[in-house]
Amino acid sequence: MTEKLDIRWLKVTDSTNNRALEGIPTEKDRTTWAAEFQTAGRGQRGNTWKSAQAQNLMFSILLKPDFILAKDQFVISAIVTLGLEKYLKDKGVTAKIKWPNDIYVCDRKICGILIEHGISGEYLSTSVCGIGLNINQREFPKDLPNPTSLVLELGTDKNYELKKELETLLSDIFGFYDMAREEYLKTGKYESIYKEYLNRLYRKGEWHHYTETATGKTVEAKITGIDNTACLILEYRDRQCKSFAFKEISYII
Repeated sequence: MTEKLDIRWLKVTDSTNNRALEGIPTEKDRTTWAAEFQTAGRGQRGNTWKSAQAQNLMFSILLKPDFILAKDQFVISAIVTLGLEKYLKDKGVTAKIKWPNDIYVCDRKICGILIEHGISGEYLSTSVCGIGLNINQREFPKDLPNPTSLVLELGTDKNYELKKELETLLSDIFGFYDMAREEYLKTGKYESIYKEYLNRLYRKGEWHHYTETATGKTVEAKITGIDNTACLILEYRDRQCKSFAFKEISYII
């Protein structure tokens, strides 16, 4: 029997991640907080997440993944991004996962994700997954470099009902969450999840330009995969390969 979704809808909040973090002591695995508007939505690199009121999905999932080792915490990113990619595919939008955990349609960003982990011993105790997915928004602030949304990609005048769409999306994400749990209990690994993630990786196997953060140098390289510490592997024209952690390499788009 499918577990009933536990979604707490809020009119306004500072950040749904804050609500999920507050819920850690008392709330159960998969509890979700969603808001029509965030006054202080957070993104990666300390950025804010900007969204028009009641037009997009802004929510945070509290996971208590006692089957995921702390050293394998990147599997949470794979689970969430694969769920988002599936949701968009089922809507008719071909999306890719931009390492580590943004969702792109061609070179346009449709979704951003911020994940905050808690660790107990060798295992993850909690993962708070904050997700902002553009659904109905058609106009964006000019300071956002490359945004898009579901309705823009589909070229439709239709507006989607956010509560219904969130239920569908959560079911997709939790499908991969269950898949990872089952695989770990059988094999002690997450190979199928990682394989699916790599198959959907933005720019994988393509030559593009990047900036090395440490040197500011622009390089031409192609993404070949991720290593066992979840760093991005780039192959250069001279066939040399380097691994980069988050913030050590920037995409030029």
